Amino acid sequence: MSKQRRYILLSLLPALALLLVFTFYPFLQGVVMAFQNYVLFDLTNVQFIGLQNFETAFRDAKFLSALENSGYWVFFSLVLQFLIGLSLALTLRKKFRGRGIYQGFVFYSWALSGFLIGLIWKWMFNSQIGVINDLLMRTGLIDTRIGFLSDPKWAMTSVIIANVWYGIAFFAIMLLAALQSVPADLYEAAEMDGAGGLRKFFNVTFPYILPTVIATTLLRAIWIFNDPSIIYGLTNGGPAGTTHILSSLMLDKIIYGGDYGMASAIGVIMIIILMLYTVFYLFATRSEKAGDF
Repeated sequence: MSKQRRYILLSLLPALALLLVFTFYPFLQGVVMAFQNYVLFDLTNVQFIGLQNFETAFRDAKFLSALENSGYWVFFSLVLQFLIGLSLALTLRKKFRGRGIYQGFVFYSWALSGFLIGLIWKWMFNSQIGVINDLLMRTGLIDTRIGFLSDPKWAMTSVIIANVWYGIAFFAIMLLAALQSVPADLYEAAEMDGAGGLRKFFNVTFPYILPTVIATTLLRAIWIFNDPSIIYGLTNGGPAGTTHILSSLMLDKIIYGGDYGMASAIGVIMIIILMLYTVFYLFATRSEKAGDF
């Protein structure tokens, strides 16, 4: 081995060591624990139990509810974030007075942590002193205050609204960058062919930014599915577990039950779901440039 190759290998060793210690080892350990009876308060009884954790999970009504909630959580959050983010990106692409300030307000939410956003919206949704109830009362849309976070009928909708507000900025940033890369001569050619605004968007703009759309929606769906911070900040999974998604339920098993075996089993199920989703999504979109921005 030449000196140059040895130098490259030695330079990569610290990064590889960090990956092994903080990524691959915890992942493999988590997979092993998914097949064990691993409860923090009973470490003397750790043993291999096969698929029992998975069987228990699929028989648990709370797990099935969290699985269903995860579908609603990802679908509605992703669709609304994308549509609103795309609309804002199309608006911000045009030059107008105060555009920089407007961009700052749009991108502001992405600079905050999900848990902090959850706390902010928790105060806004408060049934007694929350600004949302106050505005609805003042405009005459409601006669009595709504318990957005305490009423099971409203709780899931409320956390989705907060998550939509949080993720709009991501799509606005990424899609704005893609829109600014569309060549102006394509629009000029479309105008010469008599294309209007809608035809230019669907025949020029959208096909050009499609690789970015595919990549951003794929990444954002995975992030939404994995991120329980807003739900923990808003409802902590309540009321009565009606806003739990799989990732928040997994944390709940660890924090309040110390059941690392069950939590690891939920984590493995999440990994399988994400792998299937990714393969299906990339196959359905049939994009060879899904990673290009």
